[in-house]
Amino acid sequence: MSDRNNREETLTASILLVRHASHSDLGQRLTGRGLDGGLAPAGVEEARRLGRWLADQEIAAVHASPRGRAQQTAAAIRSDVVTADALDEVDFGEWTGLRYDALKGNTAWDRWNSERSTAQVPGGESMAEAQERAVAHVQQVAREFAGRMVALVSHCDIIRAVVAWVLGLSLNRILSFDVDPASVTHIVVGEWGARLVRLNERAPA
Repeated sequence: MSDRNNREETLTASILLVRHASHSDLGQRLTGRGLDGGLAPAGVEEARRLGRWLADQEIAAVHASPRGRAQQTAAAIRSDVVTADALDEVDFGEWTGLRYDALKGNTAWDRWNSERSTAQVPGGESMAEAQERAVAHVQQVAREFAGRMVALVSHCDIIRAVVAWVLGLSLNRILSFDVDPASVTHIVVGEWGARLVRLNERAPA
Protein backbone atom coordinates (compact mmCIF):
# COMPACT_ATOMS: atom_id res chain seq x y z
CA MET A 1 0.00 0.00 0.00
CA SER A 2 1.30 3.46 -0.90
CA ASP A 3 2.17 6.11 1.69
CA ARG A 4 -0.77 8.13 0.39
CA ASN A 5 -3.19 5.24 0.97
CA ASN A 6 -1.73 4.64 4.43
CA ARG A 7 -2.20 8.31 5.29
CA GLU A 8 -5.77 8.34 4.00
CA GLU A 9 -6.65 5.24 6.05
CA THR A 10 -5.10 6.74 9.19
CA LEU A 11 -6.96 10.03 8.81
CA THR A 12 -10.30 8.42 7.94
CA ALA A 13 -13.05 7.78 10.48
CA SER A 14 -15.82 5.26 9.87
CA ILE A 15 -19.12 6.72 10.99
CA LEU A 16 -22.32 4.73 11.39
CA LEU A 17 -25.37 6.98 11.12
CA VAL A 18 -28.06 5.11 13.02
CA ARG A 19 -31.71 6.10 12.96
CA HIS A 20 -33.54 5.43 16.21
CA ALA A 21 -35.89 2.44 16.31
CA SER A 22 -39.68 2.70 15.94
CA HIS A 23 -41.65 4.73 18.48
CA SER A 24 -45.38 4.99 19.17
CA ASP A 25 -45.92 8.17 17.12
CA LEU A 26 -44.20 6.81 14.01
CA GLY A 27 -46.19 7.62 10.88
CA GLN A 28 -48.96 9.33 12.85
CA ARG A 29 -47.59 12.43 14.53
CA LEU A 30 -44.69 14.84 14.02
CA THR A 31 -43.15 14.16 17.42
CA GLY A 32 -40.09 16.34 16.80
CA ARG A 33 -38.68 17.57 20.10
CA GLY A 34 -42.02 17.25 21.88
CA LEU A 35 -43.25 14.69 24.38
CA ASP A 36 -41.32 11.51 23.71
CA GLY A 37 -42.76 8.24 24.96
CA GLY A 38 -39.68 6.29 23.90
CA LEU A 39 -39.65 3.19 21.75
CA ALA A 40 -42.71 1.13 20.90
CA PRO A 41 -42.53 -2.60 21.75
CA ALA A 42 -41.59 -3.31 18.12
CA GLY A 43 -38.90 -0.65 18.40
CA VAL A 44 -37.43 -2.26 21.51
CA GLU A 45 -36.99 -5.48 19.54
CA GLU A 46 -35.53 -3.56 16.57
CA ALA A 47 -32.98 -1.96 18.90
CA ARG A 48 -32.05 -5.34 20.37
CA ARG A 49 -31.49 -6.80 16.90
CA LEU A 50 -29.45 -3.74 15.99
CA GLY A 51 -27.28 -4.15 19.08
CA ARG A 52 -26.65 -7.81 18.34
CA TRP A 53 -25.87 -7.02 14.70
CA LEU A 54 -23.28 -4.39 15.61
CA ALA A 55 -21.79 -6.31 18.54
CA ASP A 56 -18.81 -7.54 16.50
CA GLN A 57 -17.90 -4.05 15.30
CA GLU A 58 -15.11 -2.21 17.11
CA ILE A 59 -17.12 0.90 17.91
CA ALA A 60 -15.01 3.40 19.82
CA ALA A 61 -17.92 5.62 20.94
CA VAL A 62 -21.66 6.09 20.59
CA HIS A 63 -23.13 9.59 20.40
CA ALA A 64 -26.89 10.14 20.43
CA SER A 65 -29.56 12.79 20.14
CA PRO A 66 -31.04 13.77 23.52
CA ARG A 67 -34.47 12.41 22.53
CA GLY A 68 -35.53 9.34 24.52
CA ARG A 69 -36.09 7.21 21.41
CA ALA A 70 -32.50 7.88 20.30
CA GLN A 71 -31.06 7.31 23.77
CA GLN A 72 -32.83 3.95 24.07
CA THR A 73 -31.58 2.86 20.67
CA ALA A 74 -28.04 3.97 21.46
CA ALA A 75 -28.04 2.08 24.76
CA ALA A 76 -28.68 -1.14 22.82
CA ILE A 77 -25.39 -0.59 20.99
CA ARG A 78 -23.22 0.51 23.93
CA SER A 79 -23.90 1.22 27.59
CA ASP A 80 -21.92 4.47 27.78
CA VAL A 81 -23.63 6.95 25.47
CA VAL A 82 -22.52 10.54 24.84
CA THR A 83 -25.47 12.92 24.41
CA ALA A 84 -24.92 15.29 21.47
CA ASP A 85 -27.35 18.17 20.97
CA ALA A 86 -26.07 18.56 17.40
CA LEU A 87 -27.73 15.21 16.56
CA ASP A 88 -31.13 16.35 17.86
CA GLU A 89 -34.26 16.17 15.75
CA VAL A 90 -35.15 19.13 13.53
CA ASP A 91 -36.80 21.86 15.59
CA PHE A 92 -40.32 21.73 14.13
CA GLY A 93 -41.52 24.76 16.06
CA GLU A 94 -45.30 25.25 15.75
CA TRP A 95 -45.70 21.87 14.05
CA THR A 96 -44.31 19.90 16.99
CA GLY A 97 -46.75 17.19 18.08
CA LEU A 98 -49.26 17.73 15.27
CA ARG A 99 -50.78 14.73 13.51
CA TYR A 100 -49.78 14.34 9.88
CA ASP A 101 -53.39 14.44 8.73
CA ALA A 102 -53.70 17.88 10.37
CA LEU A 103 -50.70 19.12 8.39
CA LYS A 104 -52.02 17.86 5.05
CA GLY A 105 -52.86 20.77 2.77
CA ASN A 106 -50.93 23.29 4.88
CA THR A 107 -49.09 25.51 2.37
CA ALA A 108 -45.98 25.89 4.55
CA TRP A 109 -45.87 22.12 5.16
CA ASP A 110 -46.16 21.40 1.43
CA ARG A 111 -43.34 23.84 0.74
CA TRP A 112 -41.23 22.23 3.46
CA ASN A 113 -41.53 18.89 1.71
CA SER A 114 -40.72 20.22 -1.76
CA GLU A 115 -38.23 23.03 -1.10
CA ARG A 116 -36.13 21.90 1.87
CA SER A 117 -33.15 24.02 0.83
CA THR A 118 -35.05 27.27 1.45
CA ALA A 119 -38.20 26.46 3.47
CA GLN A 120 -38.44 27.55 7.11
CA VAL A 121 -40.43 25.82 9.83
CA PRO A 122 -42.80 28.29 11.55
CA GLY A 123 -41.13 29.03 14.88
CA GLY A 124 -38.45 26.41 14.21
CA GLU A 125 -35.31 25.94 12.16
CA SER A 126 -34.52 25.48 8.50
CA MET A 127 -33.20 22.24 7.04
CA ALA A 128 -29.99 24.07 6.18
CA GLU A 129 -29.50 25.04 9.83
CA ALA A 130 -30.12 21.47 10.96
CA GLN A 131 -27.68 20.16 8.34
CA GLU A 132 -25.01 22.65 9.40
CA ARG A 133 -25.02 21.56 13.06
CA ALA A 134 -25.13 17.85 12.22
CA VAL A 135 -22.32 18.04 9.65
CA ALA A 136 -20.17 20.09 12.03
CA HIS A 137 -20.55 17.32 14.61
CA VAL A 138 -19.70 14.62 12.06
CA GLN A 139 -16.54 16.51 11.08
CA GLN A 140 -15.54 17.01 14.72
CA VAL A 141 -16.06 13.30 15.46
CA ALA A 142 -14.06 12.35 12.35
CA ARG A 143 -11.10 14.40 13.59
CA GLU A 144 -11.32 13.05 17.14
CA PHE A 145 -11.72 9.41 16.10
CA ALA A 146 -9.55 9.26 12.97
CA GLY A 147 -8.79 5.63 12.15
CA ARG A 148 -11.66 4.34 14.32
CA MET A 149 -15.42 3.72 14.10
CA VAL A 150 -18.13 5.75 15.83
CA ALA A 151 -21.92 5.33 15.87
CA LEU A 152 -24.09 8.47 15.78
CA VAL A 153 -27.73 7.81 16.68
CA SER A 154 -30.05 10.45 15.30
CA HIS A 155 -33.24 11.04 13.31
CA CYS A 156 -34.41 10.42 9.76
CA ASP A 157 -34.10 13.93 8.33
CA ILE A 158 -30.82 14.63 10.14
CA ILE A 159 -29.27 11.50 8.64
CA ARG A 160 -30.68 12.38 5.22
CA ALA A 161 -29.13 15.84 5.52
CA VAL A 162 -25.70 14.38 6.33
CA VAL A 163 -25.95 11.99 3.38
CA ALA A 164 -26.91 14.91 1.13
CA TRP A 165 -23.75 16.70 2.30
CA VAL A 166 -21.60 13.64 1.59
CA LEU A 167 -23.05 13.24 -1.92
CA GLY A 168 -23.22 16.94 -2.73
CA LEU A 169 -27.01 16.81 -3.16
CA SER A 170 -29.39 19.73 -2.80
CA LEU A 171 -31.50 19.53 0.34
CA ASN A 172 -34.47 19.51 -2.03
CA ARG A 173 -33.48 15.90 -2.83
CA ILE A 174 -33.43 14.46 0.69
CA LEU A 175 -36.78 12.75 0.27
CA SER A 176 -35.36 10.83 -2.70
CA PHE A 177 -34.00 8.04 -0.48
CA ASP A 178 -35.17 6.19 2.62
CA VAL A 179 -33.69 6.07 6.11
CA ASP A 180 -35.75 3.47 7.97
CA PRO A 181 -36.13 3.00 11.75
CA ALA A 182 -33.14 1.18 13.29
CA SER A 183 -31.23 1.43 10.01
CA VAL A 184 -27.50 2.01 9.64
CA THR A 185 -25.95 4.26 7.02
CA HIS A 186 -22.16 3.98 6.82
CA ILE A 187 -19.99 6.91 5.73
CA VAL A 188 -16.25 7.51 5.92
CA VAL A 189 -14.90 10.99 6.60
CA GLY A 190 -11.37 12.37 6.53
CA GLU A 191 -9.33 15.43 5.63
CA TRP A 192 -9.68 14.33 2.01
CA GLY A 193 -13.51 14.55 2.10
CA ALA A 194 -16.34 12.08 2.70
CA ARG A 195 -17.79 9.05 0.98
CA LEU A 196 -20.98 7.00 1.32
CA VAL A 197 -20.24 3.30 1.88
CA ARG A 198 -23.71 1.85 2.56
CA LEU A 199 -27.19 3.37 2.83
CA ASN A 200 -30.16 2.33 4.98
CA GLU A 201 -29.10 -1.18 6.03
CA ARG A 202 -31.21 -3.13 8.54
CA ALA A 203 -30.24 -5.86 10.98
CA PRO A 204 -31.37 -9.28 9.87
CA ALA A 205 -34.61 -10.47 11.47
